[in-house]
Amino acid sequence: MRRTPRDTAESSRKITRRGLMLGAAQVAFAGTLAMRMRYMQVEQADEFRLLAEENRINIHLIPPSRGRIFDRNGRVIAENENTYRITMRREDAGDIDDVIRRLSVLVELDPAEVKRAIEEMRTSPPFLQVTVADRVSWESISRVAVNAPALPGVTPEVGLSRVYPQHENFAHVVGYVGPVSERDLARYEDPEPVLRIPRFQIGKVGIEAKFEEQLRGKAGAKRVEVNAVGRVMRELDRREGETGADMQLTVDSDLQDYIKARLGEESASAVVIDVENGDVLAIASAPSYDPNKFVRGISVADYNVLRENNHRPLASKTVQDAYPPGSTFKLVTALAGLEAGVIGPDDTVYCPGHMEVGSRRFHCWKRSGHGRVNLENSLRDSCDVFYYDLALKVGIEKIAEMGRRFGLGTAPDVPMSAVTDGLIPDKEWKRRERGAEWRIGDTVNASIGQGYVLTSPLQQAVMVARVATGRAIEPRLVRSIGGVETPSRGGGTLDIDPTHLKYIRKGMYAVMNSRRGTAYRSRIALDHMLMAGKTGTSQVLNRVVNSKEVPWEHRDHALFVNFAPYDAPRIAVSVVVEHGGGGSSTAAPIARDITLQALFGGTPPLDAYPSSDRGRIETQQQEIERMRRERAAAAAAGSRA
Repeated sequence: MRRTPRDTAESSRKITRRGLMLGAAQVAFAGTLAMRMRYMQVEQADEFRLLAEENRINIHLIPPSRGRIFDRNGRVIAENENTYRITMRREDAGDIDDVIRRLSVLVELDPAEVKRAIEEMRTSPPFLQVTVADRVSWESISRVAVNAPALPGVTPEVGLSRVYPQHENFAHVVGYVGPVSERDLARYEDPEPVLRIPRFQIGKVGIEAKFEEQLRGKAGAKRVEVNAVGRVMRELDRREGETGADMQLTVDSDLQDYIKARLGEESASAVVIDVENGDVLAIASAPSYDPNKFVRGISVADYNVLRENNHRPLASKTVQDAYPPGSTFKLVTALAGLEAGVIGPDDTVYCPGHMEVGSRRFHCWKRSGHGRVNLENSLRDSCDVFYYDLALKVGIEKIAEMGRRFGLGTAPDVPMSAVTDGLIPDKEWKRRERGAEWRIGDTVNASIGQGYVLTSPLQQAVMVARVATGRAIEPRLVRSIGGVETPSRGGGTLDIDPTHLKYIRKGMYAVMNSRRGTAYRSRIALDHMLMAGKTGTSQVLNRVVNSKEVPWEHRDHALFVNFAPYDAPRIAVSVVVEHGGGGSSTAAPIARDITLQALFGGTPPLDAYPSSDRGRIETQQQEIERMRRERAAAAAAGSRA
């Protein structure tokens, strides 16, 4: 049937309309596609470029160089050295065991270190680099670099590691660094990315820990291009980090080294303070340990040797340990009596060798007694009965208050680990801590530095520095940080009658320079360097014993404090020898030798010593010098190793 013209025209109109609709739809689709392509290519170009670069570019953090530590004369105490290590990234390595097997053909690996590294890789994020071998040789690094295509995920690196060139001399002061542990990370709410760098070192104890933020510095970063198997092809750019701040301490390396040698095999400590500004010139504990062993990872055997030593080489005895101060505390009791007005310099007390207090008899160290003694003679002879009597008159509250004014009972503000408060007890303390009332016998014991009284060697040095100057001296251990000087800590004037301080100093002078003085044998023979001091012996057992008849750990502690020169004080010294017996026989000679070494800035002339003692001193000086040379040679050999 033939279509009419009308039908043909109608059909054409329908086809044209459909074509237009289809064309419009196609145009709309094409336009939308074009707009989307423009949006992705122009407006989102940076985002897609970053996604593409992440497939071929890695960003690596650059560990900052840790700040160095120097002594007061610019000698290095802590610095950094280049070390070579081999790291592995699990996401690039694939089969970890196979890669380590191939690596072991090229480099000698420690099985224990490899086991640790594998465990760390399997528990850490896959992108984190883990150290497989540390402190390897340059030859080993070269072999790994040449064979890099066969070792996916393995990277030879040059890093920095801490080194302590003076070895054990400043271990208790500076401390040491070590690799970041999970325990370290747990201390931070949001740990810095640099802390996750393999084997990155942070301060663990001592100044290294106290000034971690300043010493650490800021990490840098570099972008490197890698191929499909993760091998670094080239470095694209680098942003260097900020080196940590250098620090200068107030300590003198030569004096510290001498003290370590002079203390020898004793379990002892010594502190030297500049009384002008509070600078700690030396602060030594013996025996000590080599902090380099902790940086490199101390072995279980070596650590057990330190831990099981009854002389406690790991303990920082100068600030961490607190001892009954013994008769050195009589300086405080005497000042409390003078300031309270209950005693004058000429008032006397009769000492028959003991004193009855209630139903208990308190003995003097001299069982036959000292007879009638005044303030100066009580210090010179260290008469206990004089101070028993004085304490009953003045009371524990005023004695305790005076002790605190001289720096006792409060932790010194020094950046060392585990600094003790010590203890200056009073009635309220005993009620709070012991749940008991204060007794009169407690006051008697406290008057001679026994009972509950405890002080550290550093506190003792601060105490005698304040006696010498009449100022509230505080110890300063850090001289500058990043080249910025820290404030002097010479302190203001103590609220103590200067005349009363003169009485105390006069008694201390007699201790050293009167023939009846308890430390006369340890005097200085030069008139312009005469010293003033006070001996102390603190009981370990609750009874008087003969040191030769009991084991070492049950013997009395020996203490001594002094300042010098007497007419123009420059330094204050404290010495504690654990279980050393008497302060006059053991601690005083050490303190005298340290005092002369500090005043002369080196080995003093023999005429500084009493003539009867010069032969022994000359032999001692030669022996100490030999010991120092041997220790220096051993340290140098250890550094090269």
